[in-house]
Amino acid sequence: MGANEDQEMELEALRSIYEGDESFRELSPVSFQYRIGENGDPKAFLIEISWTETYPQTPPIISMNAFFNNTISPAVKQSILARLQEAVDVNLGTAMTYTLFEFAKDNKDQFMENHHPVHATTSINNIITVETPNSVLPSKKKEKKEQLSKAQKRKLADKTDHKGELPRGWNWVDVVKHVSPTHLPSTSTC
Repeated sequence: MGANEDQEMELEALRSIYEGDESFRELSPVSFQYRIGENGDPKAFLIEISWTETYPQTPPIISMNAFFNNTISPAVKQSILARLQEAVDVNLGTAMTYTLFEFAKDNKDQFMENHHPVHATTSINNIITVETPNSVLPSKKKEKKEQLSKAQKRKLADKTDHKGELPRGWNWVDVVKHVSPTHLPSTSTC
C-alpha cells in the first residue's frame, strides 16, 4: 500500500512540475519519457523511466530504447544508463523520477561527450584526412608531384602518339552529334 501511495503523490507532483513542458511525456501513470536537450539538438536524447510495483523502494526501469535515440551508439547509451543507475542507488526509497530527469539535464554534455552524430563523424573524418597530408606528408607529396609531373606528362603524351591511341574523349563528340540532330526534333514534336 505504501509504495502505491508514494507513487500517486509523485505522479501528481510530476504532472504539476512538468505541466506545459513539451519535453515531458506521460506514457502511462507509471511510465514517463523526458527529452534531454532542445528539439533539433544533435546531442538530445530521450530517457524513459517506468516504475515497478514496489517503486520507490526498488529501482525504476530506465530505458533509452526509444526510436528518438537511434543515432546514439550502444556504448554511449550504456554509459548514460550506468550514470543514471548511480543516481538511482543514491536516491533509493525516495521519489526520484524528477531527480533523474534533472540529473540527466544537468549532465547532458558530459553524458554525450563521446556521441558523434552521423554528420559530425563525416566532418571529423574530413578534418582528419585534410590534416594528415598537411601535417605528415606535405613536402614529400608536393616534391614528387612537381618533379615527376612535367617529365611524366611528356612521356605519356609521346607514348600515346607512338602507340596511336585515340585521345581521351574522342567519342564524346560523336555522341553529341548523334543526339542533337535525330532526337531533338522528335522530342519537340511530342
